[in-house]
Amino acid sequence: MTTAKAIIGARIFDGIFWHDDAALVFADGRIEAIQAADRLRTGIETIDAGGGMIVPGFIDLQVNGGGGVLLNEEPTVEGLSKICAAHAKFGTTGLLPTLITDTYAITTKTVEAGKRAKAERVPGFLGLHLEGPHLSIARKGAHDPKLIRPMEENDIELMLSCRGKFDAMMITVAPESVTPEQVTRLAEAGFMVSLGHTDATYETAKTYAEAGARTVTHLFNAMSPLGHRQPGLVGAALDIGSLHVGIIADGIHVHPASMGVALRAKNGPGKIFIVTDAMSPIGTDMTSFTLNGREILRQDGRLTLADGTLAGADIDMISSVRFVHETLGVPLEEALRMASVYPAEAAWLAARKGALKPGFDADFVILTDDLCMKSTWIGGRKVHQE
Repeated sequence: MTTAKAIIGARIFDGIFWHDDAALVFADGRIEAIQAADRLRTGIETIDAGGGMIVPGFIDLQVNGGGGVLLNEEPTVEGLSKICAAHAKFGTTGLLPTLITDTYAITTKTVEAGKRAKAERVPGFLGLHLEGPHLSIARKGAHDPKLIRPMEENDIELMLSCRGKFDAMMITVAPESVTPEQVTRLAEAGFMVSLGHTDATYETAKTYAEAGARTVTHLFNAMSPLGHRQPGLVGAALDIGSLHVGIIADGIHVHPASMGVALRAKNGPGKIFIVTDAMSPIGTDMTSFTLNGREILRQDGRLTLADGTLAGADIDMISSVRFVHETLGVPLEEALRMASVYPAEAAWLAARKGALKPGFDADFVILTDDLCMKSTWIGGRKVHQE
């Protein structure tokens, strides 16, 4: 047993309510209570936050790289550790490092590295997100079309080898390359099957949702658009209540007006949650990097191929929260939920992550009143201090 600690001196947002003049008490990596600061038991170690707010740690279900590392280029335990550490500096306490479409050999290497990273308890590492290679070439975005292909039995067997190995596991697929039966097998094995990079119609998306698809990858980007007679995947994502929906909140991938419309239109219980879709430059001064042998340029907040195609995003999670709150005018509480509560719900983690409740993992972030970072805590351990 470790000594319990209590953090005082900041407002606490538990995911639903604010607590003033309160202390966050935690021990052995779990939250014990949120209680009145003047009623702490004698002898407990007390830490003064010095103002600001304590909020649930952010959960990012789509992050391709960070700290100078792109998962495709460094599919190792070390690479995964560097990505997780880079994003912890921006409030992310749990993430799914994401492999962009690559060869079967690289995918296998990434899966094996992920299993080792989980066994070694890399801080913040929840599991993997495999974005492809089973996508639509017509909606490839920055994915290499030479590597896109239909799902085969050996792919499913590789996925099934992950059963029980991770806290969460996600795969983005297109109906053009995957059958409903394959989706069902993956869903029954515990995968979040996400629809993306597809020209799927509303009707097709509904069929795949009924087969077990749970989420939609980066709403509006690389998918059939919303039309008045053909709702497409965008229409399906907003209309079908069982679907949880990721969105990139950088003001570049999606116009703020479109984001606002989507947030107002989404049927529940599935919610829209923030993903960064971040690449290797996050936390660095890099101006370019390589993906599948192609140069990606970083300029003015954009990451693009030479032809101008967007290739991931140049944003972190706290910046995304600020954008949603300050630019879109979303209440702060809801902006915070989009980065914590809602991704936890999408990933079946809401019984222990995404909120500050007794028994939950002590994953939290201390912020200034103007939403700048102060510190990040994972499992009750401070992993970053500004």
